[in-house]
Amino acid sequence: MVKLIVGPKGTGKTKRMIALANDRAEESNGSVIFINKNQRLMYDLKYKIRVVCMDDYEEITNSDTYIGFIFGIISSDHDIEAVFIDSILKHADVGKEDIPEFLDRLAKISEKYEIEVIVSLSVQPEELGGAISRFTVLNEKDLAAG
Repeated sequence: MVKLIVGPKGTGKTKRMIALANDRAEESNGSVIFINKNQRLMYDLKYKIRVVCMDDYEEITNSDTYIGFIFGIISSDHDIEAVFIDSILKHADVGKEDIPEFLDRLAKISEKYEIEVIVSLSVQPEELGGAISRFTVLNEKDLAAG
C-alpha cells in the first residue's frame, strides 16, 4: 500500500514523516527504511531505522533509476516492512509530471513485496489532478483546513 503526505513546502510533512517512521520502527518486527535527500534528519530518526541519503547516490538521475534503486534496497533486506520517501520531488530529478507513473510503480512494488510505502510530495494536491485519487492521503484533514 502506498500512502501520501501532500502539501506545499513548510506545512510539516517531514515532521509528520519522522513521527510516523519512529512509531513504525517501535512496533515493527522487520526493517524500516527512510529515504531522504541528505543527512539532515539522521538524528531525528530512531536508531532502528535505516536512513538512506540520496546525496550519496548522485548517479540516480531519473525515476527509472530510482525505481531500480528501490529494488536494490528490497533485494538486500527481505524483512522490510515500510519505506518512507521524504520529498521525492527533491530526489533524482523526479518531477511532477513523473509522479503518476512513479506512484503506480511504487504501488506494484508495495503489493508484490508486501511493503508499506509512505511518500511526501511538496505540491498542492490539485496540481497532480487525479493522479493521487487512488492513494490514501494521510493528511487530508490538514489539507481540507488549509
